[in-house]
Amino acid sequence: MSTRVRSYAKVNLGLAIGPVREDGFHGLVTLYQTLDLHDLVTVTAQRGGSGLTLTSNDRRVPCDARNTAWRMVEGALHRMGVAAEVTIHIDKRLPIQGGMGAGSANAAAALIALETELGEALPQAERMALAAEVGSDVPLFLIGGAVLGTGRGEIVEMAPDFPATVCVVAIPSVGVSTPAAFREWDARYAAGLAAAADVQEETAGWSEVIDPLLTFPPVRDTLSELSRVYASTLGSMPGSTGIVRNPLLEKTLDGMANGLAENTLLELVRTGIENDFEEVVFSQHPSLREIKRQLMGTETEVPALYAALSGSGSALFGLYESTAAAQAAQQRLQSSGVKALTTETLPRAEYWGRMVAE
Repeated sequence: MSTRVRSYAKVNLGLAIGPVREDGFHGLVTLYQTLDLHDLVTVTAQRGGSGLTLTSNDRRVPCDARNTAWRMVEGALHRMGVAAEVTIHIDKRLPIQGGMGAGSANAAAALIALETELGEALPQAERMALAAEVGSDVPLFLIGGAVLGTGRGEIVEMAPDFPATVCVVAIPSVGVSTPAAFREWDARYAAGLAAAADVQEETAGWSEVIDPLLTFPPVRDTLSELSRVYASTLGSMPGSTGIVRNPLLEKTLDGMANGLAENTLLELVRTGIENDFEEVVFSQHPSLREIKRQLMGTETEVPALYAALSGSGSALFGLYESTAAAQAAQQRLQSSGVKALTTETLPRAEYWGRMVAE
């Protein structure tokens, strides 16, 4: 027997990046949202044996310990104290380097499939700890729906869910490396700090004539700005790293219901949420800026509610009030040679209800 699990994608509804930390990671504040697009992860586990084998239909997928699904299964078996012969197959449908969390979602799906195969599950706290060790984006996929992320993205809490919203995902032919995007962000941030320091030195003594901070604004603290936006819109309280963790993390996810009014997504969008990665990714790949413009539409077309880079990769997405508006955006993109898919956001109850494939 084997267990096949849908490994769903995510996008980021706003993403703020802080300066690099002492541990080499960046502080982040984001609102993850799962989508009804997925890979398929199939796991077979036989107790009493030993060995781990991973295969994929896409040769770009690493089939050894570099793979997040491999590390997740290996770590779970160790924590359970179980010896088993395990095979993993990843049917890759989501873009690689797209910023949609595909590899991280594969890891979470592999864990869920393994637990089903063994008839044994790790306690929720251990699952979350293991997920955070494997990758910053992995923990969100053990929650699903709308998920607040802080720390380096691995500190997560359930946010009140939005109703399913029609979505168009644009998949460009270019890929974007997350480490390269972070390096460019660091260089720009350092240059901004240096410029601000120079301005402060040069304008010393100008206070009686002009306020230099009005003429030369300091580097924006988007981390704090986005934290305040989420706090005011979603009702969470800002903490030292952004958003206070929700104690519900340690409880079962069964029975979660959508608790957000339908206009809350619009309220969030109206605050001007942004993805900081667009600043560097669009400069490296100008064609992605044009794709975002096509997703948004023009004054003569029904505009998107929101459009943005999906994360740190090359995929972009738009959210729409109607299927007709989404299909029009999809046609605009396809007519310009860009692959585009129409789907919808996936609230938490549907995420878990559809996960195990028949």
